[in-house]
Amino acid sequence: MLTVFWILASVVAFFLLFPFITVLLSRFRPERKPPGASAYEDFGCIITAYKNAEIAKPLIVSLLKQKHPNLHVYLVADECDITGWDMTDPRLAVFCPEPSLRLKAKSIIYAMERFVRPHSYTAVFDADNLAHPDFLTICNNYAQAGHLAIQCQRTAKNINTFYAAADALGEFYKNYIDRYAPYLIGSSAVISGSGMAVETALYWDYLMGPDITAGKEKWKRMLQEDKILQNHLLKHRHERIAYAWDAVVYDEKVTSGQAVETQRARWLYSYFQNTPNSLSILLKGLFGLSWNRLIFGLVTIAPPMFIQLALAALMFVVGLVADLRMSLLLVGAGMVFVLNILWTLKLSRAPKAVWDAVWRIPGFVFRQVTALFKMANPNKNFKHSEHTVKVDIDEVLKNER
Repeated sequence: MLTVFWILASVVAFFLLFPFITVLLSRFRPERKPPGASAYEDFGCIITAYKNAEIAKPLIVSLLKQKHPNLHVYLVADECDITGWDMTDPRLAVFCPEPSLRLKAKSIIYAMERFVRPHSYTAVFDADNLAHPDFLTICNNYAQAGHLAIQCQRTAKNINTFYAAADALGEFYKNYIDRYAPYLIGSSAVISGSGMAVETALYWDYLMGPDITAGKEKWKRMLQEDKILQNHLLKHRHERIAYAWDAVVYDEKVTSGQAVETQRARWLYSYFQNTPNSLSILLKGLFGLSWNRLIFGLVTIAPPMFIQLALAALMFVVGLVADLRMSLLLVGAGMVFVLNILWTLKLSRAPKAVWDAVWRIPGFVFRQVTALFKMANPNKNFKHSEHTVKVDIDEVLKNER
């Protein structure tokens, strides 16, 4: 039994130390950002909206203001009332599917089937997003450098409540740990679900794959589209997903405890669903001698932060009886884990509101724990997130100065 304890505790300690190791290694590998490109890729920008098309208007404006010249915007307004819709532009197409689609992947397919011309890259956005004016320009630089899949930096457009700031804190951390650091050391960035650009033929290949086809019938039990996409790229295509730090897309953060529970329940359900895929990628990397797959598999199989710390606490208590040395090791690993979170916030230049939220994180974690109990019935508990923060890109940029 002591051997089993040592193995389990060592695994927990490893995953507590692993994020620090990747950040440390990344500090010795500064990014060689692609130079400004002389050619222009053509981007099809798809916005998926559900029951609220109005929230997408600032995003549409931010896309139409892009410095990059070659784009067309497609809004799929699923179950949306667009009576009195007043936005028109030659570069904008608005669709109201009948019958309703009720699935993000179906909305994306619907838009791609109606592209006004063959776009070389497809960029996907949630309706609550905003795109920085240089977003597509920077994506274009990465595309011209040969990257077929590009995840861009999602950051908060609202941090005016504790829950929003705490949510933003988590994203700052995940952006660095799951995306930027792995990319810098030669692996792939984890897909965020929006704010990414993928070569259109490759993206269509993923949408027509068996996982999306089967998932259409599972409704809310379907594995999240971002997970399926990254699995497709890493397991089947062996592509490397780039991370464009400077290509910024702004995202609405949760503003209430109830919203935290709903959001985290979906994420936790998807994490456990995807664990076999992460393990498969990890083993492919280990036995296929693929650094890209190995690191990506470790990143995606790592448990959520609060689960890691809970497991460490449990092993610590057991270690007080079984082996005090392991308890001390777990305390040290836990301290490194927590300090590394603060280090990534500093490296990410997180704003003051995010730092202020650090001291109240236990309340946010409690909501994540209660979210575990909502995973049993996804079709009942995984409600659509309501978006209410409607600000334009100029206001967001002004607040950043």
